[in-house]
Amino acid sequence: MTDTSIGTPEQLRDPDYTPPIAKAVPLGIQHVLAMFVSNVTPAIIVCGAAGFGFGSNSPDFPQMIYMIQMSMFFAGIATLFQSIGIGPVGARLPIVQGTSFAFIPIMIPLVAGKGVDAIAVLMGGIVVGGLFHAFLGLFIGKLRFALPPLVTGLVVTMIGLALVKVVIQYAAGGVPAIGKPEYGSLINWSMAGVVILVTLGLKFFARGMLSVSAVLIGLLVGYVFAYLMGEVNLGNVGRAASFALPNPLHFGMEFSVAAIIGFCLMSFVSAVETVGDVSGITKGGAGREATDKEIQGATYADGLGTAISGFFGALPNTSFSQNVGLIAMTGVMSRMVVTIGAVFLIVCGLIPKIGAIISSIPIEVLGGGVIVMFGMVVAAGVSMLSDVNWNRRNMVIFAIALSLGLGLQLEPGALQHLPSTLKVLATSGILPAALIAIVLNLVLPQELSGEATEEVSGGLSGKGDGSLSG
Repeated sequence: MTDTSIGTPEQLRDPDYTPPIAKAVPLGIQHVLAMFVSNVTPAIIVCGAAGFGFGSNSPDFPQMIYMIQMSMFFAGIATLFQSIGIGPVGARLPIVQGTSFAFIPIMIPLVAGKGVDAIAVLMGGIVVGGLFHAFLGLFIGKLRFALPPLVTGLVVTMIGLALVKVVIQYAAGGVPAIGKPEYGSLINWSMAGVVILVTLGLKFFARGMLSVSAVLIGLLVGYVFAYLMGEVNLGNVGRAASFALPNPLHFGMEFSVAAIIGFCLMSFVSAVETVGDVSGITKGGAGREATDKEIQGATYADGLGTAISGFFGALPNTSFSQNVGLIAMTGVMSRMVVTIGAVFLIVCGLIPKIGAIISSIPIEVLGGGVIVMFGMVVAAGVSMLSDVNWNRRNMVIFAIALSLGLGLQLEPGALQHLPSTLKVLATSGILPAALIAIVLNLVLPQELSGEATEEVSGGLSGKGDGSLSG
């Protein structure tokens, strides 16, 4: 429900309107709270996959703090590209940018167990993928035909499913290792459980900011619980600097064929996701369709923000859908509100102590949060799939893409004889599923779409001929 004390209904639908500062600042911070946890989580997951030590004495620990810092800083920079704009770059709409979950299934195989040196390969892929993403802005509108809800829903669902193993490992105590008897202990699961229970309670029984920030508050309560249990180490907070600037090529940069192909393919998916977010903002906040100029500018900003992030050691950026829902909820379309939130993120990114505090969150507490977040990713994909006409043709496409994509991700040894580059791409889960679904959707004859869903149901229940082909 909109607050008319902020402005008239006409003003609230105007992206160029600036609410009174006393209202604009809390609204801007609200946008940051809605995306904060999701924004920093990918950095922690990637660092954990690479084998960075989570202990305060680990030599890699400062590197994780730096990546968390850059996640905040460049989310703010990319948001400014969208809200303020530079020439053709930016939609000049209240679009909040943040670190993308979609690329995690691609990044984990590239860095798994390889330590800090492997991050340079990621950065090369991120920069090239970001530039490719920006290039897509020239014709993104013409490519949407290849990505109906069947494809996009499958891709989003696969992103969540590909990360299910990670969230369980985190909740149980991190990546399991030999000689780690506390893995899966009751204390580990109790820390994750507190986060889940608080998050669900606030999401379903609270209103306003408490509901919007349910995951963040759940993590805070879980953090306090872990502290009382003696599971929090704050040693790095005192040693962290009070101020630090981004460092170009902090992790170095290497160019790998697997990384470049993976990031470019996922950039295509991310670009389409951004088109959906732009349309959602204009429909929910202004009651109109997005213009071609807005969609093109948003895609440019997405790609440019990602490329710059990679140059300074941060992960890929994308538009955040939860903030699209926040605009629909508040009814405030002002891009100046989002600009205030972007400035807040930039300031946080310049203070390493904030990154040190975030990195002190026990992995089990974070696991409770990502169980909810990644579960919601799967739920969002299922919601998109509800718009699909489940005839025989679409069921076959979905079945083959899901079976091969998820199956290869669960059993990577099945492709052990492939060259290393192809193996990394094929076992990511998300890429083979997306490519198979896109290709089959384009080549299978549409005549099959006329076959009734009831025939499929009958065949699967024994009332039909039992075959998928006839």
